[in-house]
Amino acid sequence: MVEFEKSQTKRNLARAFAGECQDGARYQFLAQQAKADGENYMMDLLKMLAKNEMAHAKVFYDFILKYGKCEKNIDIEAGFPVTPYALEPGLKLAADAEFSQFDNVYPAFARIARDEGYDDVADQFLRIATVEDCHNKQLRELYSKLKHNKLHKEPSPTKWKCSKCGYEETAKQPQKTCPLCNYAVGYYMIKLSDN
Repeated sequence: MVEFEKSQTKRNLARAFAGECQDGARYQFLAQQAKADGENYMMDLLKMLAKNEMAHAKVFYDFILKYGKCEKNIDIEAGFPVTPYALEPGLKLAADAEFSQFDNVYPAFARIARDEGYDDVADQFLRIATVEDCHNKQLRELYSKLKHNKLHKEPSPTKWKCSKCGYEETAKQPQKTCPLCNYAVGYYMIKLSDN
């Protein structure tokens, strides 16, 4: 096993921690924009993704504490993606980042961790990569629906549920306001392939 203080795994964990924290913050910003745009259900989805990212950050931080010592600073070199608040480009760029974590970054970090003798770290990088793939797919689908004005439209009658009061109706698109609680269409659950 490579000594943790000299390992690339240590730097990769610190980089992953920082990246997950950034992702969590960006999803909070996108959630605020979704709310401003009247897309309250999308806001809830984005807040859930932010919570997921912070849970991932904690996994990485816990490994640093488990194998390392308390430090004033761990120097890392990593990108700092800045995405716009606007939902359409923000969702697209976020999906691309999630795909990169799933497809490239975390599998590479897992290989390094395994080579350095940190199998438990490698396993968690791979588990988190599968979650990032789910995030990528959700964000990409939200982006596509938003871009094509299909957030609240389906080609055939579909069951729509108000996330505020639970009212359900079957139609190609829900009413502009829920007939039960009078909340706007943005509270209806958005149909995604995996939910």
